[in-house]
Amino acid sequence: MDMPVRKHPMPEIAAFVTELRRAFGDATIDEAVARGKAGEQTFFACENGRTVGTKATETVNNWRVDDSVRDRHFCRNCDGSCIGTETRCSQRR
Repeated sequence: MDMPVRKHPMPEIAAFVTELRRAFGDATIDEAVARGKAGEQTFFACENGRTVGTKATETVNNWRVDDSVRDRHFCRNCDGSCIGTETRCSQRR
């Protein structure tokens, strides 16, 4: 008997977190998510009426994911130091 395939309740967030794991490593993302679930303002996601983590207050910078961010790809072993600069990951040497 075939088991039914269950869809993830937050498929867009799951895909985004998978890309973050590829870019920054499992340990970094696991820590951010765990701290968000524990009440720190390190991770918050909302999709399909479900939420995970701790929503940031107005004093913390929020980063909203929109279509311009969804299709971004990060270089392997990226440490994020190029974010917010004019330099792309692939141009760092």
